[in-house]
Amino acid sequence: MSEATTAHSAGRGERADAARNRRAILRATEELLAECGAEHVSLDRVAAAAGVGKGTVFRRFGSRTGLFRALLADRAAQLAEAIHEEAAPLGTDSAPCERLLAFLDALADLAERHLSLIAAHERACGDDKFDDPTYRGWHAHVSALVRELGPGLDAEFVAHMLLAAFDGELVRRLTADGDWTRFRQSVRDLADLLVGQGK
Repeated sequence: MSEATTAHSAGRGERADAARNRRAILRATEELLAECGAEHVSLDRVAAAAGVGKGTVFRRFGSRTGLFRALLADRAAQLAEAIHEEAAPLGTDSAPCERLLAFLDALADLAERHLSLIAAHERACGDDKFDDPTYRGWHAHVSALVRELGPGLDAEFVAHMLLAAFDGELVRRLTADGDWTRFRQSVRDLADLLVGQGK
């Protein structure tokens, strides 16, 4: 099970009030990101918006970085679960090429819905974003698929290059005109180009 999935399912062992507080805190964080931007999201403001004490937020998430990490993992949990199941197109019943393109499409969908979160998460994590559990899970998955598709490729490097297409500020620039169809197709074309060279 991936770390993102583990984080998502951890709530099953929570007390009802703790789970309720967690949902309220994550929802408040997402709303503040959308309304005010990352620079105006503080533990104090999140606590006030969620109707909990600042200590509750701090004990649960530790910092703004921890808060953004948890929110991204929560929003990406369904995707993390799907890649470990059998159902097509993301699951193990599909061919590696289909799975890779479906995963990149799913990341594009995630970026379209939560671009402010992705950009805020990257800024908060800084150079540590590559050690973030959600990113590591994505990288491991893409690396494994690339390894199957192009045995002659450096799978870890290619996976980083494909995931770099989802850099928050880059995506914001490329989709400023709202053309997400172009963005999705461009990422697919990049995957075809990179992986095709290793066949």
